[in-house]
Amino acid sequence: MFKKIILSLSLLTLSLSVSAGNNPTVRMVTNKGNIEIVLNKEKAPKSVDNFLKYTKSSYYNGTIFHRVIKGFMIQGGGFTKDLERKQVNMSIQNEADNGLKNNRGTIAMARTNMPHSATAQFFINTANNNPLNHTGKSMRGWGYAVFGKVTKGMDIVDSIENTKTGARGMFPSDVPVDDIIIEKVEIINE
Repeated sequence: MFKKIILSLSLLTLSLSVSAGNNPTVRMVTNKGNIEIVLNKEKAPKSVDNFLKYTKSSYYNGTIFHRVIKGFMIQGGGFTKDLERKQVNMSIQNEADNGLKNNRGTIAMARTNMPHSATAQFFINTANNNPLNHTGKSMRGWGYAVFGKVTKGMDIVDSIENTKTGARGMFPSDVPVDDIIIEKVEIINE
């Protein structure tokens, strides 16, 4: 009996560690509340590894959501409270052709007009944003790479989305009037 219990516990532990390894989970602690996100390492391995590297280095700690557009998305991960741009690592390959869609509650890599320019910034979709999905390997068709989904705290995302915004610093609009601070991003399981 004792051996069966030990074997069962061992199998459960192995099962949980395999599951956790396939789907890393992070907690984004903000001054508005916590957001938990399951990352899709199978479909977006480069984007997930990139996000986890920034997370492990505490890069996101103290950054803000600097761009908030109601009915669209909330964007963060690149600026301090003083709207100073943080230094980033090399850009990564765009994985938007992975089959994941920019639907409400998904997290995706932000980038410039260049398809393969994503570094540290990300956004959480607050609506189904089909125009951001991959349609082809052209400048206009690449889309934005989804690499995970909010599993807890969508009410916090909605609260951030509904914050008052305006012009500030170099940004002509869409900056929250009151700072929405990412106090830290921590790995729950990897």
